[in-house]
Amino acid sequence: MSETVREAVNGAASETVSRAPGGAASGTVSGTAGGFRAPSSALGDRLPAFYCPVEDAGVHPAAEALGERALAWADRYGLYPDATERAWARAIHNPDFVGRAIPYGDEETLLLFMEWNYWAWAVDDWQDSGTAVGRTAVVVDHGQRVLRALEAPGSAMLPPGALSAALDDLVARTRARFTPAQLWRLCAGTRDWLSGVAWQTANTERGRMPSLNDFVAVRVSVNGTRFSLAFSEAANGIRLPPDLHFSPAVQALTDAAGFIVGCDNDLFSYAMDDHLDPPAQNLVNVLAHQEGCSAADALPAAVALRDRAMTYFVTLRERLAARATDPELPLLLDALSHYVSGCIRWMSKAPRYASPRNRYPLPVDGASYGITVTDRPAAVGDGVRVPEVPALDWWWAQLEN
Repeated sequence: MSETVREAVNGAASETVSRAPGGAASGTVSGTAGGFRAPSSALGDRLPAFYCPVEDAGVHPAAEALGERALAWADRYGLYPDATERAWARAIHNPDFVGRAIPYGDEETLLLFMEWNYWAWAVDDWQDSGTAVGRTAVVVDHGQRVLRALEAPGSAMLPPGALSAALDDLVARTRARFTPAQLWRLCAGTRDWLSGVAWQTANTERGRMPSLNDFVAVRVSVNGTRFSLAFSEAANGIRLPPDLHFSPAVQALTDAAGFIVGCDNDLFSYAMDDHLDPPAQNLVNVLAHQEGCSAADALPAAVALRDRAMTYFVTLRERLAARATDPELPLLLDALSHYVSGCIRWMSKAPRYASPRNRYPLPVDGASYGITVTDRPAAVGDGVRVPEVPALDWWWAQLEN
């Protein structure tokens, strides 16, 4: 990589320019519900500024109405056993997530995505309700059965019950709506997601904190990035030729988008998981474990790596846009940008993160993080270095082509 490109990707030290949602310019972790204050954690009382020069496209105009329909669907199948579990499901702000990640596009596809999310969260709660012993086997076994139900309906691999009935409905309606190519990408994204979750579960079961390189290599899979993007592509009718869609540069950009969203989730959800033993597998804890330091001391390096990924994303996106010859490519670049930018705004406003379950018996209505969104990467001060991650070397190779 040339020194000019390397400097751009690493990000020069510069003054932070704030443009927080709603006009707030403070980085304080504070909420808006009657003086509510989001909990502090080992990271301190503030979240760092979120470097995101990608334009915020807002929320899909039908998001709230679709969200009510999706929740009614979940209620119809009895996915949540009681009012408490239902309240925590709502606290994720599913309509805001989907409506910000996909601010334009077909409404019925967005509805399907919301319903898939409600189903997946209910399954996640079910899997987490058992003992740690043997959890990996349970996750792998169930994941393969779900995949087969999606790829070959009627295979009779799932036991009868509310979750299976809801899945059958989702599969039938999704297959009726998606083209064969879209369905294939959804299946591939689901497989990628489930394999990442199984890897993470295996680490927890063994009491193992992964190395930074291993964590970064798998973070995009754990995040379900390609599962989510399959719905974004379908909702917007994006039909990129396969050789372009699966080219190294486009896949590197997709990975970068998912990694950024994963890093942001690690920050927003840190307080939600800080009671776990062994500690949660997130970027800050992985770095702290590897460097033998506290979470607070690891935070600047975590932000530096995340910001480096953001600068890389913007740099590669602009290069791909400048040389695009297929009219579908700019649509995919927009979809990736909406995913990155929208998820920051969604997570900052979700009570699931701002009033976490390990501190509150019920989510606090209106709880949110007050954050700063800036168009400059964080200044890298003395003693802070951007970690070298061999698993990302293939990213940088795309900037040379």
